[in-house]
Amino acid sequence: MPYILILYYSRHGAVAEMAQRVARGVEQVTGMEARVRTVPSISTVCEAVSEDIPEDGPLYCTEDDLQNCAGLALGSPTRFGNMAAPLKYFLDGTSSQWLSGALIDKPAAVFTSTASLHGGQESTLLSMMLPLLHHGMVMVGLPYSEAGLMKTQGGGTPYGASRVVGNEGERKLDQHEAELCQALGKRLALVANKLQAD
Repeated sequence: MPYILILYYSRHGAVAEMAQRVARGVEQVTGMEARVRTVPSISTVCEAVSEDIPEDGPLYCTEDDLQNCAGLALGSPTRFGNMAAPLKYFLDGTSSQWLSGALIDKPAAVFTSTASLHGGQESTLLSMMLPLLHHGMVMVGLPYSEAGLMKTQGGGTPYGASRVVGNEGERKLDQHEAELCQALGKRLALVANKLQAD
């Protein structure tokens, strides 16, 4: 069955929770399944050491996961208005997919989490779009027909789903943020179905 790859990095679980909501949206679409994957942390230590594969939770993304997806949802916490280094590191290693054109004309969407309301949500979402555009992917955002975009008091942008967790990570995913994550997954899967039908 075709699948949407939901690929993310999450240090404290906020983006991981969003990924599960995006997956729920994907699975509302007949004929499409969600495949949730993550990437390992990286270190500033120069000695190359591979991390163990986690015993539970999402598996690390493989080249095949990316190569064969029908669409991609990419998620990262904000790091100074940009995606987190582990996700960027993973994307920097996708030159073989770029050379083969494996991702051309596949839909993609992005999502992020910030500590504060003005913590760089939109610039992070835009930064994640750049390598996907270089891969020839078709970007999918959230249209204003999603009522949550006009009602949210936390996260949510037309560029992609977002959330605000607070300085101590105390703020739970609110109703509008959760609905927008799910709406993004559903829209991405619907677009993937349409593109595959053409």
